[in-house]
Amino acid sequence: MRVLYLLNISNPDRLSADSGWIFADLLAPALANAGAEVTVAAPAAAGDARCGFHQTKVPGTKYRARFSADIDELVALIRAEKPDAVVANQVEEAPAIRTALLEAGSDAVLAGYCHYLPFSFSGGGQLLLDPSLNDAGLGRPVLLAFAAGLAACDRVMVHSSTAASWTSAAAARMTVDLGDRLRVVPAPRDGRLVRDPSSPRNRPDAGAIGIYNHRLYAHYGTEQFVDLARELSASGTVRLRVMDLFGNRRAARTGLDDSPERMRDQLAALPHVQVVSDRGDRVRYKNLLAEARFGIAPFRPGCPWSMSVIDCQGMGLPVISPRLGWLAEHIDSELCFTTPAEAVALAERLATDDEFHALHAKRAHASTADFAPALIAARYLEALS
Repeated sequence: MRVLYLLNISNPDRLSADSGWIFADLLAPALANAGAEVTVAAPAAAGDARCGFHQTKVPGTKYRARFSADIDELVALIRAEKPDAVVANQVEEAPAIRTALLEAGSDAVLAGYCHYLPFSFSGGGQLLLDPSLNDAGLGRPVLLAFAAGLAACDRVMVHSSTAASWTSAAAARMTVDLGDRLRVVPAPRDGRLVRDPSSPRNRPDAGAIGIYNHRLYAHYGTEQFVDLARELSASGTVRLRVMDLFGNRRAARTGLDDSPERMRDQLAALPHVQVVSDRGDRVRYKNLLAEARFGIAPFRPGCPWSMSVIDCQGMGLPVISPRLGWLAEHIDSELCFTTPAEAVALAERLATDDEFHALHAKRAHASTADFAPALIAARYLEALS
């Protein structure tokens, strides 16, 4: 099977912070191992030497990535690659890709990968626009473009059962019949970030470290994490390590949303909180995780998946989490909380109770076993067939 993988990259200057690129970089070689011929069209190459690469422009903003597809370029690319399947990592681009397939005379299967959902649902079933995609009232146009993308696809792939439920419900509200086109295909875990939970661990003398390795956007619920960080700092049992994944971002990105910089400064000012950077180095990132005792999930309501949670779990780090979205589906219920007091109690128990920690370290590690790239590649190819 010849697969053309169309990938938008929002962080070309810090690829290690771009989950879409990391997933493609892990998946493309696994697809090649399974016998597929893969070409990645993106601003930066992904995969290995067996994978083709077509360089595309970096979209100036997240909105251009959704509304400025170059159909002429797509037609030329499809004619050159002659794919059996095209994967659109930006679902909103699917109508333009369908148009290009028509003009190129291609009958390739068009699969949309719902890497990011521009909506979530409240506990009462109300559809909520994602605030990160609602600048200048663009949230509803993005939602409608997403629905148009779903309608244009032969296959719709989502990360999780939670994402499948939300996507089906949103599609139905916008009169898009997904029929039997929806597939749950999780993202691959990074084999470089896998460690036997029974292996010897570094345990710093200064106390247990809880790590928060998520993007610091406000829409990730970072303000709630700042409040939790204050309470954990006051407890004195746990030190916090917060990852600054972005470093210095481009002006086009900070102009739309400067919350990561603001949240970073607030966290850095708290006692017993260390803000660190992996500087884009996956070995350094692994070492920073390896020194931690447990992870903390984001407070993001519309969370269909979290690469950073899987990173922690693959390393044998239990992750405590609010009962939200996919997090409540995937993380052990014993580690989910509803109040800050419950979160502090869980963190302190993981820091001090070795038996409780060892049990959940094993469970966390085991929960990622089905996300090995070879297994995910097989599910991908099944979905595209």
